[in-house]
Amino acid sequence: MSESANPLGAFLRARRELVTPEQAGIPAAGVRRTPGLRREEVAMLAGISADYYLRLERGRDRHPSLQVLESIARVLQLDDD
Repeated sequence: MSESANPLGAFLRARRELVTPEQAGIPAAGVRRTPGLRREEVAMLAGISADYYLRLERGRDRHPSLQVLESIARVLQLDDD
């Protein structure tokens, strides 16, 4: 699925890359292959399954609840501004 067909997934990936593990309260554990948080880390911190988060990023679930969106927004350090 292209990024234009899945804007939520593209946004989540871009934001996930901007938040360091240290900013999210996760101790640094050596060299990381990807910048920012791993999908599994976002899911754990948001209180959702890694599989569900992956479905959101890949556009297979397009109707997350407000509670899930708020939890992910908190982890990705988004605010109302």
